[in-house]
Amino acid sequence: MSSFIKKLFGTLVEKPWEKNQAEIDDYHQGKTFEALSPQVSAVIVIFGVSTVLFSLVLTGYLYTIPKDQDTMFLFKPNLLWFNTLVLILVAYLFRKITKDLENIRLSKIKKNLVQVGGLSYLFLFCQIFFWFQLMNSGKIVSTNSYFTSFYFFTALHGLHLLGGLLFWGKVCSKILKIKEEKIIEEKKSLEALSLYWTFLLVIWFVFFLVLFVFNDTVIAWCKSLIS
Repeated sequence: MSSFIKKLFGTLVEKPWEKNQAEIDDYHQGKTFEALSPQVSAVIVIFGVSTVLFSLVLTGYLYTIPKDQDTMFLFKPNLLWFNTLVLILVAYLFRKITKDLENIRLSKIKKNLVQVGGLSYLFLFCQIFFWFQLMNSGKIVSTNSYFTSFYFFTALHGLHLLGGLLFWGKVCSKILKIKEEKIIEEKKSLEALSLYWTFLLVIWFVFFLVLFVFNDTVIAWCKSLIS
């Protein structure tokens, strides 16, 4: 995955209008990403659209914080820490699956893939449970800008996770039905799934740090900009 990221961002900083770069480009005739599978290519497109959406949510939060935002009113439960740990475990399992595919160790891939789905559904269940906790305590969407952004972001993140689970269900059901030695044939689909969940983890970390861990600091910084 690291080599793919280097290739992706390396291409983004290229300057095709310069003579030296133009000569390099002429050798591969636009085939920089020819090794990418259709599944991974689709995930990259989703990355672009999703990054814009999440960036708009984050920007909206930062620019709509009122001067009198009550930071003591924010609800900070341990459940968000638990959910973050769940996503980290999912990323760890995908890392194990990727390594097993590279080393042709196929015996535990089915088990790890099922665990990925179970943990992902656990994450969604905990998020819904947390929503009910918030609403029962009187903290709803219209309470203040913090909770407006919180509900919207977690709903958007949950929808992306559901979309990933649909893809996971299709791949997992197929892998569970085939013989162990044929799992390697689904390598491209598993790589795309791993990349998708890595993206969800990164997005969640940004949200977690800005709206939860360092929220008071972020609000203080935004207030200084407003004043």
